[in-house]
Amino acid sequence: MARQQLITAISLLLLSSAFAFVKGFEESSSEENKVGVVVEGMVYCQSCKYYGTWSLTGAKPVPSAKVSVTCKDHKNRVSFYKAFPTNENGYFYGQLDGFKMNNCILDHPLQACVVRLLSSPDSNCSSISNINDGINGAPLRYENKRLFGKKYEAVVYSTGPLAFLPSRCY
Repeated sequence: MARQQLITAISLLLLSSAFAFVKGFEESSSEENKVGVVVEGMVYCQSCKYYGTWSLTGAKPVPSAKVSVTCKDHKNRVSFYKAFPTNENGYFYGQLDGFKMNNCILDHPLQACVVRLLSSPDSNCSSISNINDGINGAPLRYENKRLFGKKYEAVVYSTGPLAFLPSRCY
């Protein structure tokens, strides 16, 4: 008899804990952090010394260059496209606002998105190269980098570095 009462008491305790957990989960879900996706990378002008290779030794950053981020869904349809400029150091940081994953595995940024070179403002270095797949589409890589803010979290993916080629090399 005492054993049965003990089992009943434990069952009620576990059941009440389960209800408290579910209630707490529902409350925290309504105040859930927004998770964003960010892509970052560098754009350079390759040195004439290494023209024809993938080497970026001696390369210089290209400010105000443009890159694009294109994502395709699991049916190979473009689901996201946006162009981003580089800053004065050749660095780009692109928040993929509006990017959605309908299938969390097949539409994941690592499989679905690529970065391409678009344009360089430097007429002496404006030929698009395929260094790190700048023409074909550089894949993203995850380097365990996240940004946290109040009710915001961003998963940061990297690509490249990408490079334009000099117009004239003597």
